[in-house]
Parts: sequence; C-alpha cells; structure tokens
Amino acid sequence: MNRIEGVAVIGAGTMGSGIAYVAAQAGMRAWQIDVAPAQLERAREYHAKTASRSVEKGRMSSTESDALLSRITYHGSMAQGAAAGLAVEAATENPEIKRRIFEEMARTFPESTVLATNTSSISITSIGAAVGPGADRVVGMHFFNPVPVMKLVEVIRGLMTSDETVARTVAVAERLGKVPIPAHDRAGFVSNRVLMPMINEAFYAWMEGVAEPKHIDEIMKLGCNFPMGPLRLADFIGLDVCHDILMVLFRELGQDRYFPCPLLRQLVTAGRLGDKSGGGVYDHPQ
Repeated sequence: MNRIEGVAVIGAGTMGSGIAYVAAQAGMRAWQIDVAPAQLERAREYHAKTASRSVEKGRMSSTESDALLSRITYHGSMAQGAAAGLAVEAATENPEIKRRIFEEMARTFPESTVLATNTSSISITSIGAAVGPGADRVVGMHFFNPVPVMKLVEVIRGLMTSDETVARTVAVAERLGKVPIPAHDRAGFVSNRVLMPMINEAFYAWMEGVAEPKHIDEIMKLGCNFPMGPLRLADFIGLDVCHDILMVLFRELGQDRYFPCPLLRQLVTAGRLGDKSGGGVYDHPQ
C-alpha cells in the first residue's frame, strides 16, 4: 500500500483551510486550491493566525511554525496539486457542484491518487458515479469543525470504493492525528443523521414558543451534558449548512421530519447564517 505524502485540498473555506493546516502540521505537503483569490488569502491568514496561537501557547516553536507554514502552498487550479497522493474536496454541500468538481478531479489527478470528499451528508456512491471507471478510488472523509481540534473523521465507503482506498484513507487520517471511524453510505451517515433532526426540532421548539433560544440551549447543556446547545451549535455550523444537510436527508430518505423548520428557512433567506455572517439565532458581533 503506497504511503500518502501530500494532500491537495480543493476549497479554501473553513473546512478546507483546516484540512490543509492539519496535513502540514503532520509534516505533509499541502496544496490549498481555490478558484477565488480572496478565499485563498483568507486561508493563508487563517493558517498564519492558527500557527501563531500555537507558538504563543507553547505548543510549537517559531521554527516549527515557519516549517509548517512553508509546507502549504496556494493555487488557483487543481493541476498545480496533481502530485498529491490524496485529494480532498471541501466545497459547498451541493450534490451537483461536488459531482462537477469530481469530474475535474478524475481528469486532473493520476489513478494512484485517492479522491476524497468532505461531504457531511451526500451519497459517496453518487459522487463516485461522476468519476466513472475510477469510482473505486472515491471515498468519504468527513472531518469536523474546527478541524485542528476535532479528532473524528467519518470514513464512508461508496458502492465501488476499493479496500485499498479505504485502508489508505484510514492510514492518512491516523497520520493527521485523527480517529477514523467507518460509516455506511446512507444520507447524513451517522453524525448528521442523528444531529440534524435534533437541531431542526430545537428550531421547532423555538418557533412554537416552547422556550426562548438561550433557555433551549441551557436546558440541553445542563440536562444532557452537551458542551454547546443545539441552536448555538447551528450558528457555529452555519444555518445554511444545516438547511442544506436537512434537504439532503429529506430528499434521500423521503421523511417529513427531515424537512427544515420554517423558522430555520426564514433565517437563511434573511442572510442570518450564524457566526460567519455576524448573526443567526444569536448576534455575533465581528
């Protein structure tokens, strides 16, 4: 089994920039790829700030920080990262967008490269279908936010995913300091199949006047020992992301309980997306 030495990350948003950082932190080369120059610059700033905080807290030396940052390079096209042994797509949670990206990934990266998606809910088999004969190298690699902190990686095998692809994915996840746990290729996998209906129900409880948001969150924190209440967690994840995941669950599983609460949909329409927009369920001053 070939050892993966470099990771190309397609998408320089919150998740993508986090994945590139942990790859570099593990001593691997990381190609951060995005068609938007402004997004690449934000990723560069995030990497610098994250490394700087680690130095301030004594987790690494300034020399180690400089070496980590030197292992990340920033590019506007996939072709510039074609030497990577693992390519991870970390784009928006939209099936059509992901399939188009995977079509390009299949054309760009050699047959030896594992093609992974960081999707949190979309079928790995359907994404692999966009690759065609090379679907055996397509796998789900679901990281959690914030990537440098959260240990879990859900590893999802599609219908055509090979044993070697799964083994290489598990090996690189462990090298990144993560705990890879398998899940079957069903909508939402395990984490979001369980989490998103709870978040959706919290919005219904708010909408129907059962309690105010801060009280819903306090009850779930103190009563269920959650570190963060479901509505606060929704803001952290992004209300638009929660909405999109619920829509995937609704379409794939065909059950009304997965359809996004009207209040959640209203907030998304109003542009209140959570932490990233400055306000969602709660206000988050920049």
